[in-house]
Amino acid sequence: MKTQSLGNNLRVGAIGLGCMGMSEFYGATDDAQSEATIRRAIDLGVTLFDTADMYGVGRNEELLGRAIKGRRDAVVIATKFGFVRASDGGFGGISGRPEYVKAACDASLKRLAVETIDLYFQHRVDPSVPIEDTVGAMADLVRAGKVRHLGLSEAGVQTIRRAHAVHPITALQSEYSLYTRDPEKVFPMLRELGIGLVAYSPLGRGFLTGRFASPDSLEEGDSRRHFLPRFDAANFERNLILVRKVEAIAARKGCTSAQLSLAWVLAQGDDIVPIPGTKRATYLEQNVAASNVILTHEDLAEIEKAVPPGAVAGDRYDAGSMAGVDL
Repeated sequence: MKTQSLGNNLRVGAIGLGCMGMSEFYGATDDAQSEATIRRAIDLGVTLFDTADMYGVGRNEELLGRAIKGRRDAVVIATKFGFVRASDGGFGGISGRPEYVKAACDASLKRLAVETIDLYFQHRVDPSVPIEDTVGAMADLVRAGKVRHLGLSEAGVQTIRRAHAVHPITALQSEYSLYTRDPEKVFPMLRELGIGLVAYSPLGRGFLTGRFASPDSLEEGDSRRHFLPRFDAANFERNLILVRKVEAIAARKGCTSAQLSLAWVLAQGDDIVPIPGTKRATYLEQNVAASNVILTHEDLAEIEKAVPPGAVAGDRYDAGSMAGVDL
């Protein structure tokens, strides 16, 4: 697999793997299947694996730690802190307090069973704590050898600049896909500072795969069905029209709509790494193959015409969750 650059000192495989859905939010889980999928990803040249302490209330980090055992040198571990969760799964807000940052890191290291986190993200900016204080604590972790690179998630321009002045920021993580073009407004600043983009949900949370014919296609316990407006019945049909356009272009290119969508993300710059999530090796293999799909200028123009910025119906989160997005 070809590689992409995150910041000035971190190169990773062009397609990463988002591990969140292996432990929570997207329906039934199967740890054995997920661990096998992670190991298969390593075999295929995937290096960037993304998790967070909140996914499954720590279980996702434990799962990733088990799956990479004996192959630590082949992977780049990205994890996140910031969302406070109780042992019963309840949400307790966001914390960027320096003492919390350090305690969260130690807990993640233990669950992952590693000595160092390669890329440590603040999951959401805590508006009650100056970003300089939070990133200062993260920088202490780098100096202590517990973390190699720092990142922010869903942070805005001024926040990123202030953070970067304290310690170099290697990557911004944000939702980015044909459906979600918000990060494009910060691309000039990211490239000015030498910061890469880790693009989560690059398949529109699965919508761009074409696998969902209606909201009822999702399991009852799938959070997309209940908390993401783009999956609401009122928006679903409008968004499905966009998917059908993507599928038509993909068919002419001899690839799937998911592969076309991932190839489009990669075509936006060699400093962008999509991390599609999946629990199954079959979908993983299809996603990885997207790195071989070449899009011409004509292809990109056709895709842009089919799904222009702002075409998707509905916000990407409900109102409460959008309040935590600084981007």
